[in-house]
Amino acid sequence: MVPPDLERYLQHLAVERHLAARTLSLYRASLEGLQRAADADGVALRDAQPHHLRRWMAALRTRKLGPRSMGLELSAWRGLYRWWGQRGDVAHNPVDGLRAPKAPKPLPKALSVDQAVALADQGGAHAKDGEAPVLRLRDHAIIELLYGCGLRVGELVALDAQPSALARGWIDDSDRSAHVLGKGSKRRSVPLGGAAAAALQRWREVRAQLARADEAALFVSQRGTRVSASQVRARLAQLARAAGLPTHVHPHMLRHSFASHLLQSSGDLRAVQELLGHANITTTQVYTKLDYQHLAKVYDAAHPRAKRR
Repeated sequence: MVPPDLERYLQHLAVERHLAARTLSLYRASLEGLQRAADADGVALRDAQPHHLRRWMAALRTRKLGPRSMGLELSAWRGLYRWWGQRGDVAHNPVDGLRAPKAPKPLPKALSVDQAVALADQGGAHAKDGEAPVLRLRDHAIIELLYGCGLRVGELVALDAQPSALARGWIDDSDRSAHVLGKGSKRRSVPLGGAAAAALQRWREVRAQLARADEAALFVSQRGTRVSASQVRARLAQLARAAGLPTHVHPHMLRHSFASHLLQSSGDLRAVQELLGHANITTTQVYTKLDYQHLAKVYDAAHPRAKRR
């Protein structure tokens, strides 16, 4: 457990900063480790000096944490001292000047257009023996929304069947768009394509066969309650194997595919940024590298001067 002053900081992150539950859990673990390090050295956290923080960071290195994990630890520490500084509880931030090692930035994995279409077709195929046809209609609508709208899996499972004051997300039939609550509690609207709209309509016609009468969720499990992100991941992986795709497919890969294919076709980076809900365009620019890789493969396969002996 963290002491009360650290608990107040975590409450600040949850209530005022609207951090996701997973991020809060990671920050809590980081601050618990920071408190243990301070206790072991007999130092009060508010009195810690830069040399203390450097020593505690060196201890993290001995645990062989990766660059991303190190960066998360420092982010939690730095945020705590910055908050204390704003409240006048500390005179300086002893974490300033500490930097985690740079992490490599692997390119996001995206499906090809043919693979994405094959997966969507598999989701819309007839149910196999022993499988309820209603599940295939649900899965087809899920795939079309993930790939056709670029939704995060958390945004997808949060969709309600009807708009309301309490709904985090819903489908607006009047302008055929999906309204979702993204990272940082930022709302955005994404156009609903023809294939996604048709798949969604077919699912809505049979949703009552699964959903409980009082269930608000658009997508439900066999138990009639809101489907979870883990259930979506499991079903997507199963359908990808059935479609014969040569790679492990997860929901975020369909979001990457949405962005990559849209950028390849339009070249409009700003539009892709808006549709994805990225706060910073540098986050979206990674898809330009995917686009270049696609062009490079076409060149290598087709141009006579690209073929080396």
